Amino acid sequence: MIHPPLTPRRTLLVVATLVALLVAGGFIALSLGSVPVPLKSIAGSLTGDASVSPAERTIILDIRLPRVLLAIIVGAGLSVAGLVFQALLRNPLAEPYILGISSGGTVGAVLAMTFAGGASAFSAPLASFAGSAAVMGLVYSVAHRRGKLDTYTLLLAGVMVGAFFNALVLLLVAIVNQELRNAFLWLMGNLSGASGTSVLVVGPAVLAASIALYAQAKGLNLIATGEEAAMQLGVNVGILKKSAYLLASFITGMVVSVSGVVGFVGLIIPHICRIVLGPDHRLLFPASFLVGAIFMVSADTVARIALAPAEIPVGAVTAAIGAPLFVYLLRKV
Repeated sequence: MIHPPLTPRRTLLVVATLVALLVAGGFIALSLGSVPVPLKSIAGSLTGDASVSPAERTIILDIRLPRVLLAIIVGAGLSVAGLVFQALLRNPLAEPYILGISSGGTVGAVLAMTFAGGASAFSAPLASFAGSAAVMGLVYSVAHRRGKLDTYTLLLAGVMVGAFFNALVLLLVAIVNQELRNAFLWLMGNLSGASGTSVLVVGPAVLAASIALYAQAKGLNLIATGEEAAMQLGVNVGILKKSAYLLASFITGMVVSVSGVVGFVGLIIPHICRIVLGPDHRLLFPASFLVGAIFMVSADTVARIALAPAEIPVGAVTAAIGAPLFVYLLRKV
């Protein structure tokens, strides 16, 4: 597919369109649920209109709005992390879930909850980041042979390490006699624990790391053409790769600490954006950020209303879409 050249006007048009879609999707998500709320009441709740009933205000402000905002953060963060891993490894199959990084973050968060007397707003994200970074380092070292990185070995190692860490989560839960249902929600992804605190702690961290990665977009464009060519053009490939890996692992850890393991978002969204918009990371970063947010808000809405008043884990929704696409990509690359 031939894509038009990247211009400020094209970037602004794409970003403005995606922001409009995200706002529209957010209002729809606030409206839908086991108790439907009209858009007029949503607007009134957000603007402080006294005519809105206390019940509707509570549903919107205390339950659904934090969840929608958290879905935006989770979707955007996982998409950006997936985009970075795919760029660095030059492989469309790379993403936090496949590489096992999400599972490492889950172990870190569960350890904080288990042995730190309950996870605070800060201890779980920090422990989750430590777990994500540790898994990234482990998988990277396993796949690094004779000074070269074998991306297919890295993907296989990620799958194996992820399976091990998922089993470790269940082992920890069994040892400390925690409720198994909560553990399975962690392993399948769940946003029902959304709160204003989780949004305020994780949101700025994910946004700041995403901006830092966006600043490296030109370097990632050059790396995509080949590391030797990038070095000849003045890119310090070693430092860029290390900082990008660390920031992407940081984003994954922050997200996993509040959502559990949500798979395939980092696989689907960057790949679709690359097909539609082209390979330039200066556009792919904001596009993946916004499309990932739109996708996660939509997936969480489906998870809430499909079996209302009960709900299904949002990770099950993303896996139902992402797993077939993963098989398709596996056959194509």
